[in-house]
Amino acid sequence: MRPPFLLGYGTNGFGDHPLRVTLDVLDDVGYDAVAVTLGFPHLDPFAPLAGDDVRTLRAHLRRMRGGTGAAVVVETGTRYLLDPLHKHRPTLVDRDAALRMRYLERAVEIAADLDARCVSFFSGILPDDASAADGWARLRERVGALVEYAGERGVRLSLEPEPGMLVETVGDALRLLTDLGTPPELGITVDVGHCLVVEPDGVEGALRAAAPYLSNVQLDDMPRTHHEHRPFGEGDLDLPLVLATLADIGYTGVAAVELPRHSHDAPRLARDSRAALMRAWADVSGVRSRLHADQNHADQNHTDSTHTGSTSSEGVLS
Repeated sequence: MRPPFLLGYGTNGFGDHPLRVTLDVLDDVGYDAVAVTLGFPHLDPFAPLAGDDVRTLRAHLRRMRGGTGAAVVVETGTRYLLDPLHKHRPTLVDRDAALRMRYLERAVEIAADLDARCVSFFSGILPDDASAADGWARLRERVGALVEYAGERGVRLSLEPEPGMLVETVGDALRLLTDLGTPPELGITVDVGHCLVVEPDGVEGALRAAAPYLSNVQLDDMPRTHHEHRPFGEGDLDLPLVLATLADIGYTGVAAVELPRHSHDAPRLARDSRAALMRAWADVSGVRSRLHADQNHADQNHTDSTHTGSTSSEGVLS
């Protein structure tokens, strides 16, 4: 039995493979979806032939899963595409975010061409010369403009809380959504590993809080002590609990493995990760099936008891 959400893998975990080979490997392993990070080494949105690359990618995605096609989300966590010396800079909370804005606009345009489920993005680390109030003001203005840009193109944005960034928790993301009037074009990405580090109510609490706006999920293990993406089984994540919670809240979108520092062992980890996910889902499915059977049995006993009681009462009265 397959989960109701789509299991995927992030291309940022295949930094030593060409994009077409990455897609072939993920298809062979059996993934339903791909999380494509725009930037080095796979798809530079500013390249002169980027349009050709996008059309090639769209055709490849449609051939996957035996011709039924793979779902796709667009990720924007590229490290040095915009500034070769400063990781992730500029961000949406920097004084000058023009290049970041154009990058995210290109991500929206590409997502529209790919019919992607969403464009996932982060807020950024607050610079030393800015106050928190400055950062929130910049976010409201810039994300508001991006929401309008995305809405005009039929694309949904998805804000990812990141440890150490201005938007660090699901609570922070919900604050921004509220400030912007909860536009339907803006959702939330939850990285379950991040939840171990920063979420006060843990993974389950974060997923349930984000549920009405949940557009994208990233799957990885992580220690509770610090932000370090790890393969499943090498951190403190309760993977069956994650999958059970996603099913319980009715999530049907993409849930993609996020291992951006493991390209050296990408093919094996892609296989092992999916195997771990399917084992965890089998555990969840078994428990859910038993609970469903127990509930049906209890309902039947209640019905039988009620019927017997009614018959007995009628006999006494007669």
